Amino acid sequence: MRWTDFDKTAAYGRLQNLASRYTGAGSLTFDYAKLLNVERVQKSVVPLAGGLTYSWAAKAVDEPVLEALQALADEQDLIGKYRLLLEGEVINTGEKRLVLHHLLRGKDGKTATGKAVIHGGKDLGKFYAAELDRFSAFAADVHSGKLRGATGKAFTTVVQIGIGGSDLGPRALYLALENWAAVEGKRRLQAKFISNVDPDDASQIAASVPLEETVFILVSKSGTTQETLANELFIKDKLQKAGLDPSKHIAAVTSETSPLAHNPAYLDSFYIDDFIGGRYSSSSAVGGVILSLAFGPEVFREFLAGAYQADTLALEPNILKNGALLDALIGVWERNFLSLPYTAVLPYSQALSRFPAHLQQLDMESNGKRVNRDGSPVAYATGPVVFGEPGTNGQHSFYQLLHQGTDVTPLQFVGFTESQRGDDVTVDGSMSQTKLKANLAAQIVAFAKGKGDGNRNKEFLGGRPSSLIYGKRLTPTALGALLAHYENKVMFQGFVWNLNSFDQEGVQLGKILTKQVLAAKAGSGSGDSALDGYSRLLEV
Repeated sequence: MRWTDFDKTAAYGRLQNLASRYTGAGSLTFDYAKLLNVERVQKSVVPLAGGLTYSWAAKAVDEPVLEALQALADEQDLIGKYRLLLEGEVINTGEKRLVLHHLLRGKDGKTATGKAVIHGGKDLGKFYAAELDRFSAFAADVHSGKLRGATGKAFTTVVQIGIGGSDLGPRALYLALENWAAVEGKRRLQAKFISNVDPDDASQIAASVPLEETVFILVSKSGTTQETLANELFIKDKLQKAGLDPSKHIAAVTSETSPLAHNPAYLDSFYIDDFIGGRYSSSSAVGGVILSLAFGPEVFREFLAGAYQADTLALEPNILKNGALLDALIGVWERNFLSLPYTAVLPYSQALSRFPAHLQQLDMESNGKRVNRDGSPVAYATGPVVFGEPGTNGQHSFYQLLHQGTDVTPLQFVGFTESQRGDDVTVDGSMSQTKLKANLAAQIVAFAKGKGDGNRNKEFLGGRPSSLIYGKRLTPTALGALLAHYENKVMFQGFVWNLNSFDQEGVQLGKILTKQVLAAKAGSGSGDSALDGYSRLLEV
């Protein structure tokens, strides 16, 4: 397999030539007013997994661009590289590791290619499946009352203690299904999360839950994450002061080699390994334990099924039939050839309120890199800045800049034709869900086409490209498909840019300096005058 820097490909020059037609001051010169119509919208739909559909109609692409993007996908052999990842090649070059989050939602212990992954004589698909069975049984014991807290009371609440990928993904997924579960009779335990080392975070959560009826899930793959262990000790202190045995209220999600593993201080320990990156770990016990406790193991398995369907569709080499690949390539087109450094994720669904925050980590931690897989600097732009909020809230916040600011920001809309709860009311001739959908349709067209006006203050230049992912209702299967779509999109973009999307060295320096500051407290200083200066300022 050839791993080539993006600007060394023939497709790169071809796309550069095409881009000169579309760039202009303050907007894109793509003729949306002429091209964006019913026929283009209908032609643009690409089926996704989980009952979802992707539409590229409002993107600044035409047939020549799509043909060049297909040529790029073929030249960089993006599907071939995806197959290597699925089948256990060492894709994480920085840490010399396999990348196996797809295997977590595999079928019969195998990935979407139907092959088992054996490493060091261990069938890893079977290992992940066995852990799924173990934490499913744990959740069932909690739900049945077989497993209870220190005073014999049944658990009614679960709190996850973790940070980064141990918090953002699971939290976003829990919130995404909370309303659905309530209506479908699937809500079992209320879930809350502690992540920030700021003591106000843990204190607020501890004060809001019935400690006698709460099970805590401590999540740290290494078992040494500073913020997580600090919050664990905070919660243990609260439990002990309430006269409760912490070992009857805390379970761990970690690796088999961490100090948390096989430890009698916990109710149980559930395992992942170094081949599951934090931001890709929601399909593992990291997300599975809390979601199984909150909604039931069968709901989590429905989520995994949606992700597996998406992983299977991502093997399609035709970009017009592979939504994740097409979404990735259009993102490359915008980032590298239309020179657009940002992208906004705008879900028109309150259930997805924290989904943009998870995608922010997923994308920016994966492809926020300036060197290629071999450590050599690249000469082109890589991952974009990602941000977002749910609509219609965002319309009354930052859409002003998106519509009339000096920068063009590509937009990623997500919407559903039905609400999760089905509880609605008619106001001024239409229901709230209808108003939500009308706002979504209106924003797509307003961003694309704009509006002329003799008063420049009221003029909209348009030329703001967007995509749309839509479905009937946000269910566990649809949510799994949505998550996997974005995971695969980020993966394909990393392959195009010849990056290692699966390590995160950029977060390490701050951790090292933090330890240096804390270690210096007992001594005369850290040895770094800048660190000492800020440490004194902040009274460390």
